[in-house]
Amino acid sequence: MAAPAIPPIRLGLIGTGLAVEKLHWPALRGLADRYVVTAFTDASAEQCGRFAGYSGVDPAKAAADRAALLAREDVDAVLISVPIPHLYEVACDALAAGKDVLCEKPAGVDAEQAADFLALAAGHPDRTFMVGENYFYRDDLRYARALLDDGAIGRPHLMAWRYAVRSVPRAGGFTGTPWRQRPQYRGGVHLDFGVHHIAQIRLLCGDIARVHGAVQAANSTVDAPSDLALNLVFAGGAIGNYTASFPEIPVPSEPNDMRLYGTEGVLVLAGSEPECRVTRSGSDATTHTTVFRGSDNGYRAELVDFADAVQFGARPVGSVAQSVANAMVVQRAFDSAERAAVLALDPVPGAGPVPLWRPRGSAGLFDGLPGQRISSTASFAA
Repeated sequence: MAAPAIPPIRLGLIGTGLAVEKLHWPALRGLADRYVVTAFTDASAEQCGRFAGYSGVDPAKAAADRAALLAREDVDAVLISVPIPHLYEVACDALAAGKDVLCEKPAGVDAEQAADFLALAAGHPDRTFMVGENYFYRDDLRYARALLDDGAIGRPHLMAWRYAVRSVPRAGGFTGTPWRQRPQYRGGVHLDFGVHHIAQIRLLCGDIARVHGAVQAANSTVDAPSDLALNLVFAGGAIGNYTASFPEIPVPSEPNDMRLYGTEGVLVLAGSEPECRVTRSGSDATTHTTVFRGSDNGYRAELVDFADAVQFGARPVGSVAQSVANAMVVQRAFDSAERAAVLALDPVPGAGPVPLWRPRGSAGLFDGLPGQRISSTASFAA
């Protein structure tokens, strides 16, 4: 006799702006067996109408405000996608209302609020509380992590990553939002966007023990430092450098790739969402490249992990503690820049090394997930 089907999670959306339109809704649309949107709300009535228009969700499901949405009995869980300064207060209200919570990152506007996020999660052990970090779920990054776990390049000893891209306000884009141009959170773009890079670094290289950072302000369109140069010492003994620049002037095309050097090979992660590449080279001067297309940057897998936590009690990878661990690297980097000193990073309770996510009940990395993966081999011998 077949097991009864588990009903989908009745999801409320608090905030229906760009993050929902461009990132979350495309993934939710393909997970109708796991989620049904039963309510939504936004501070902007125009934005609510826009969401109903492109999603096809009944406009009658719009709630007047978040209090009205949280009072509804047909909402099991909420996806919080509001500006960074308001994430904590909305998460507090949602958990107090007895809802499971998937909250946009980062966990806190500064180190003090990061600690508040940890306390909030600890105070609601009966609820699933995740802070979104889609980089933990990206196919290319999980594949690279599996290679590292298998010893594909031996012992990693050096990480090098330079990322530079022009950043100016663009209508209809993330950089066009006023709260990002005048951020009321410490770290600016490095806490908003750069924290994804920190998540990638921690996923692949492990926990960070010490940081030495320097910052520069070289973008007049944002009221925060645009440049960060960060030297890292990892708990496992490797060292690394991460440099991120978001200038207002056009910059020449740059590879923006991440390189991991090991005792037996090198791993290079390159490309962008439409086509990500992981290339492994060995001591025999051969390269093995896997190209990833159509994997949606990890948002579908992130939502699957949240659903598994809510419906089956699985322990999610994207925990509050892991998000705090990412954010605290940025905060300590800025502390280091202000003090002109090398600073230690205290372990975040409940975090530790980032687990490698796999689809529930599967030994494979990609079972049941969309996307195309193509592998090839070449030689760079002289």
